[in-house]
Amino acid sequence: MKGVEFPLFKTKLGGKQKFDLTDPKDRKKYFQLKAGLEIKKLNNYLKKKTFMAFLLGKKNAGKGTYAKLFIEALGTNRVAHLSVGDIVRNVHKDLKSPGKKKELVAYLKKRYRGFITIEKALEVFTGRDAATLLPTEFIIALVEREVDRLGSKAVFIDGFPRNMDQVSYSLYFRALMGYRHDPDFFVFIDLPEAIIDQRIKFRVICPKCQTPRSLKLLRTKEIGYDQKSKQFFLICDNVKCSPERMVPKEGDELGIEAIRDRVELDDKVMRSLLGLEGVPKILLRNSIPVTAAKKNSDDYEITPAYRYVLTAS
Repeated sequence: MKGVEFPLFKTKLGGKQKFDLTDPKDRKKYFQLKAGLEIKKLNNYLKKKTFMAFLLGKKNAGKGTYAKLFIEALGTNRVAHLSVGDIVRNVHKDLKSPGKKKELVAYLKKRYRGFITIEKALEVFTGRDAATLLPTEFIIALVEREVDRLGSKAVFIDGFPRNMDQVSYSLYFRALMGYRHDPDFFVFIDLPEAIIDQRIKFRVICPKCQTPRSLKLLRTKEIGYDQKSKQFFLICDNVKCSPERMVPKEGDELGIEAIRDRVELDDKVMRSLLGLEGVPKILLRNSIPVTAAKKNSDDYEITPAYRYVLTAS
């Protein structure tokens, strides 16, 4: 976000100790070394309290990755990550099951408040009615449904409705931020568009847990090779998924220019929300200038660019 000053946080400790940040075991040791006291405070807080945090950043800014690494660092099941995009995709699946559709409609009757009927909203949602705009209230109800399912967990919410005018985004955030009686705050994530472009082109997702990684910039510990396609792939390091093969999303190979309009809209909405009074804000820098990297970061914290070659066995 040009014109907005994101602070530079020094993490360099020096010394001979090094960590392989692609290895979950090493990451755990790293988190304890760099933020052990803060992790302890957060875990003590989460024993009795919760929060609702809204992750705000351009597409591929790392919102989902940050949320999952936060949960991994704390080693807790008291924090959850909700992606609005994943919620929408899962509802599309639910609508194919008569039982799940009935449960969804029953919930919407309790929570949805809008100017078109639930039936009409579902027609718009599934694409059967392309002429009517989907009410923001409908998306709010879907997110509230997932928040209810999580119970007393702290929540990171990733994503917000596209094409929001001022009224829409005010309604969206005010409704959700007042939904539970716990602290709410915004987390703004900033990084250069050149990095966004590389992340999009090399991004892969675990089809089970939806964890994102990058073949070039953020790989997992285990790598595989597909003899048929002659391509390397990452293997999800979530113990609940392993050995699940991570896959690219269709269209990602086109990079940032394919989503230029969305990136500019994300920037516009973020700037508007920076001015929203009464909401605590965290400014999170996802990259630092090359000239400042050595001074502020240990060598193993500087992201390498990975490449893969086959070797004779």
